[in-house]
Amino acid sequence: MTTTDAEIIDRSRLQPEAFAEIFDRHAPHIQRYLARRLGREVADDLVAETFLAAFGKRERYDLGRPDARPWLYGIATNLVGQHRRDEVRRFRLREAAVPDEAGHADRVATRVAAQALRAPLADALAALTAEDRDVLLLVAWEELSYEEVAGALSIPVGTVRSRLHRARRKVREALGNPTALEELLSNG
Repeated sequence: MTTTDAEIIDRSRLQPEAFAEIFDRHAPHIQRYLARRLGREVADDLVAETFLAAFGKRERYDLGRPDARPWLYGIATNLVGQHRRDEVRRFRLREAAVPDEAGHADRVATRVAAQALRAPLADALAALTAEDRDVLLLVAWEELSYEEVAGALSIPVGTVRSRLHRARRKVREALGNPTALEELLSNG
């Protein structure tokens, strides 16, 4: 019989080295999720942060939940949000420190070129609220159940359903093709 994550986490409270088994089981899943969200370079750092945070919070882990993966996805998703907020802050600081030397035509040309290079799915996902995007990506890319997403994000299952429905509708509308969403997300 396989030992549950809850049993391992419980054991790790007295034997901290036991937590390494949680890392071994789930790090590849968390790595893939974070790489899809932020790129491979950032993902490596955030995987480490995810498991460091989980290790620090293991005393509060609900031992009634045998699978720790939704809990880990919740920690990782929170770190994605924190990373993006930090990135925006850094960008704004750099922008404020550098005078605008480019002319209007250069700025317009840069914006047009950037928009032409963006993938339609990236645009559609970027247009979603962070909350809707988190639910959609946890279901589509990580194949979590509604209940697992609810646990990962600490929201009711009904909220997962409504956010997912809204996100799918908005992405389908943005792509202009009812089947494009499933095709693009399965390749993402």
